[in-house]
Amino acid sequence: MTSKTNRRRFIGQSAALTAGVGYFAGTSVAQEESPSALNSLSAACIGVGGKGGSDTSHIANQGVKIAALCDVDRDTLAKKGREFKDAEQFDDFREMLDKLGDKVDIVTCSTPDHTHAAACVKAMNMGKHIYCQKPMTWSIREARLMRETAEKTGVITQMGNQGTSEDGLREAVEVIQSGAIGDVSEIHIFSNRPVWPQGGGRPEGEDPVPSSLNWDAWIGPAPMRPFVKGAYHSFNWRGWVDFGTGALGDMACHTTNMPVKALQLWDPIAVTAVKNPGIVEGEQYPGSSSLMFEFPEREGADGKMLPPCKFYWYDGGNLPPESIISQLPAGFQKQIQAQRDGGQKRSGAVIVGSKGLVFSPDDYGAKYYLLPEDKYVDFKKPEPWLPRIPFNASGDERHKWEFVSTIKGEYEPGTMSNFGYAGRLTETILVGNLAMRAGEGQRIEWNAKELMSPNVEAVNQFVQREYRDGWELG
Repeated sequence: MTSKTNRRRFIGQSAALTAGVGYFAGTSVAQEESPSALNSLSAACIGVGGKGGSDTSHIANQGVKIAALCDVDRDTLAKKGREFKDAEQFDDFREMLDKLGDKVDIVTCSTPDHTHAAACVKAMNMGKHIYCQKPMTWSIREARLMRETAEKTGVITQMGNQGTSEDGLREAVEVIQSGAIGDVSEIHIFSNRPVWPQGGGRPEGEDPVPSSLNWDAWIGPAPMRPFVKGAYHSFNWRGWVDFGTGALGDMACHTTNMPVKALQLWDPIAVTAVKNPGIVEGEQYPGSSSLMFEFPEREGADGKMLPPCKFYWYDGGNLPPESIISQLPAGFQKQIQAQRDGGQKRSGAVIVGSKGLVFSPDDYGAKYYLLPEDKYVDFKKPEPWLPRIPFNASGDERHKWEFVSTIKGEYEPGTMSNFGYAGRLTETILVGNLAMRAGEGQRIEWNAKELMSPNVEAVNQFVQREYRDGWELG
């Protein structure tokens, strides 16, 4: 084994340890590549419209050759193909992965949530490094499987919650872990989502499938249903339980990222839907919801025990109580009052400690305030102990740089949102969607080790799904 290979194995292990998860014991096919191959990486990109379009371009900007493009919409495929004229085109990722075999090193996945695991598990088992959009998976069981598959194969992985790569988020984590706000008892996170239709039932009838759309591949592992123009493809799928994970799944992997990392918020012991209109006709998430997660005493990043705490989630216009809002800076209080008066919905995170608050006014945790401000005028930030990315660009570009540079062996700390970390984050978040299945106020106990609720057995069927023939994970 070459020194380069040994170094790359160390990098993979370092990436896992950065997240507080020890794995990458194995060595993937990709890790055995020669040094020259590592400097001429190639990628196959699944889902190349919308966010997938920028993901593809950003990977290419890191010097990676785009060898293949895959999208179920051949109009989208043709448009992206004009940018990458030498890339082979496919409308079914299974065909693409089977044909390309060992011809690519990286697979990006920017599809609707319900096809993430089907594409990424197959690609990881082929030794491909994976960049997958958030949330990592559609189901809790899939998140566990993705984490385990990454561990088994040893590939480099990154989930697309790009705030993780911002210096501001890493600094906020250090500030909280330093004890600046004391013991944390509550986290309140509010989101401006959904910005797509939710709270309705299945539309009647069906429309002809456009000749440019591979509807079978779009449905993928989910149960087949008729095509209805504008209902699912290409954007509104997030509100449908068969395809998306709602407001919580869409944004919580961003908005909760900073406090989750700072406070080791893994494995809630219970979740309750405080406000819950319920899943409509078993088809769509409610238009708004408020959830409460309960976390037990647990070990912190420094080995010391952290006290129990509660995490509250609000979407669809719901907000934290006035006792929390009143502690925010005056300008943000005005914005929130404007929301109450029918204005633009806001996002934010408030971490409540025994000495003070951390407030982040956006979805990514990269900006933060210590409150009350007069108390922290002379606050001295702790010496950094989390790595900083030596690349001055936007969050998306930095995130791709961290991923590709780790694969090349040029960035030793490794990817911070690797599947060891991102898998646990996704599991934590998706437990909240189980509460949407239960009645308002129903406390669902959660056994994270066994991935099941011991007291509300009816929700256990939604921890995983039955896959349509030909779309099984493997």
